[in-house]
Parts: sequence; C-alpha cells; structure tokens
Amino acid sequence: MKKPTVMAVIGGKSSGKTTAIEVLTRELTKRGYKIAVVKHIPEQNFTIDTVGKDTWRFARSGAKTIVSVASNEVATIEKLDARNFSLRNILQKCKGNDIVFLEGFRKLVSRDKNIHKIVAVKSAEEALEAIRNFETILAFTGPYSTEKLKLKIPYVNVLRNPEKIADIVEKVVL
Repeated sequence: MKKPTVMAVIGGKSSGKTTAIEVLTRELTKRGYKIAVVKHIPEQNFTIDTVGKDTWRFARSGAKTIVSVASNEVATIEKLDARNFSLRNILQKCKGNDIVFLEGFRKLVSRDKNIHKIVAVKSAEEALEAIRNFETILAFTGPYSTEKLKLKIPYVNVLRNPEKIADIVEKVVL
C-alpha cells in the first residue's frame, strides 16, 4: 500500500484553515481520493469524550482504549500522553488514505521539507513570517490576498476558486 501524501494547512486562529481543508476535501473526494484529516487541538485537558456518557465512564474506570460503534461511524478514544506524539504516530492512524491533511501542528512540520504547506494568512506580516519560518509552501489562502506582495508562491481564494487549490495539491500527489 502506497504511503499517503501529507500536507499541512497552517495559520493563525480564524485564518481559514478549516475552510481550506473542507474545500480541499470536497474537491479531492470528488476526484476519487481518500482523505484523512488530523486536527491539532492545543487546549490542555481537552477531551472529545462527553462527561457522563458511557465512553467517558469507561475511561474514568481505567480503560486505555474505548471503541464506540454506531450505525454510521466507529470512534476510537485512546487515553494516553500525546504531548510527545510524533508525526509517525499520527500518520499510523491514517493508513489506507491517499492524502492526509494536518490542521495546525506548525512546530511539528515547520522545517520538514517533505510536508507541503498551505498557509492561511490574515495580513502581509503573517505571510512574510510564514516565508521565513516554513519550508515547502505550496500556496497562501485566507482573508488576506498575498498577490500585492508579488511572491513566487500563489495565493488562492478557496471559496471562489476551489478547483485551483485542488489542482495545486493534486500536482504534488501525482
């Protein structure tokens, strides 16, 4: 089985990262790709589990892995210290997909040349900072258009031009 292509979508809070991944997932799924998305949640003690629900109760009683199976999804909750989770650990959860989008994880991926990045920006300063701090930027997106900066990296408004951002990603995949 071929390893998936890994791409990171990075940027500040409310910069359009989630929207970019939604658009890319929709467009690339239409083209036949299987997509996995991994979201970085930096808040301490965040849990996807709901207090008082059975899965939460199982974890509280000491279970390290809890699997819930419903008619339309399977969810696995693993209780572990993920602060030192490596990219390899993360990607093992995404086997069987063609493309993995990482939302966030800027420290983990910033200088990794093997991971292409789409950077969502809200200002010229954020775009210029991204150029200094990130290797292998494929495109800029977000509320601020970087076209005025005359960079060699294209800007794509993902809401107006979803095919263009998907084409850029697909070139890397192929």
